[in-house]
Amino acid sequence: MANFVKVCKAGDVKAGCGKSIDINGKAIGVFNVDGKFYAINDVCGHRGGPLGEGELDGTTVICPWHGWRYNVATGENELIPNLPTETFEVKVEEDDVLVDLA
Repeated sequence: MANFVKVCKAGDVKAGCGKSIDINGKAIGVFNVDGKFYAINDVCGHRGGPLGEGELDGTTVICPWHGWRYNVATGENELIPNLPTETFEVKVEEDDVLVDLA
């Protein structure tokens, strides 16, 4: 069953950028790719870097600590495909970005 939680306002994450958000003790990276929002686990699988603070190149976020690359739409780790990150369903209602944490 879906459990959508408001994580931010759409205007809080500019196009081409990400944001690290802590929701109920869960670290979520929220990304705006040309007006479409994505959410992934904010913790890089390498050394725990904050993915929401990384550089966004299209749908690829680059970890600011050591350069690991993840697709924010699919969670695929572009360097080590068998180590993906968790993705979350996102919807926008009015100006609120909601993430399904179920």
